Amino acid sequence: MSRKPRIEFPGAFYHVLARGNNKQEIFKDKQDYQAYIDRLKKYHKRYKFILYVYILMANHIDLLI
Repeated sequence: MSRKPRIEFPGAFYHVLARGNNKQEIFKDKQDYQAYIDRLKKYHKRYKFILYVYILMANHIDLLI
């Protein structure tokens, strides 16, 4: 069964989640974390989204956009 279409509207909040396969780490060291933050900054500049909160853990990330 497929997922229902995402509801999109101006001012909506979106929870973005990404995990490593089988709970594997996606960040190995401080440089990995910094590289991800640098990407967030790059795409924030390009797409002008509001990042309300984020958490970067060794095996997953959560963003509230």
